[in-house]
Amino acid sequence: MRWLFLRLEHQYYNAVLVEQPNGNFADTIVRQFFFDAFRTLLFEKLLSSSDKQLAAIAEKSLKETRYHLKHSSEWLIRLGDGTALSHERAQMAIYELWRYTDELFYMDEVEQDLLNEGVITDIAALKSEWMTNISVVLNQATLTLPENQGFFGAGRKGRHSEHMGFILAQLQYMQRAYPNMQW
Repeated sequence: MRWLFLRLEHQYYNAVLVEQPNGNFADTIVRQFFFDAFRTLLFEKLLSSSDKQLAAIAEKSLKETRYHLKHSSEWLIRLGDGTALSHERAQMAIYELWRYTDELFYMDEVEQDLLNEGVITDIAALKSEWMTNISVVLNQATLTLPENQGFFGAGRKGRHSEHMGFILAQLQYMQRAYPNMQW
């Protein structure tokens, strides 16, 4: 089990969006909002998974995930419809983070096999509903999306941004500094 804490960057398969730095508060909220909107849709669809354990995990996770989406949505509306500075920072965060969002809907061969078996939903098909959902909030926040999608990121293939190394350095410090320690 300890090997989990000592994996190298290329052994993690997460979206590059979630490893972007916090920056200012708007950066954090926009990143969280984009991911919360995706994760909520994903868990809602996983409720009907043929894998009963996965469906149960989705059901248990959904209440908290919906809370997170509500929280990040409300903050984004406050920032976008707030002061000129908060609006500008929120808009800049959207422009900066938008390029990482397409990766959320990427499906590899393994996920395609799981889809064919009814274990997971069609992740790529979630994008249109996700776009509709985020557009409602962005309209309320008086914020706009960039016109170009510009895919950037292959974290789900094990290729990460420069920020991942710093995250792992912090997360793995104790295990590397004190090998085999027990707590």
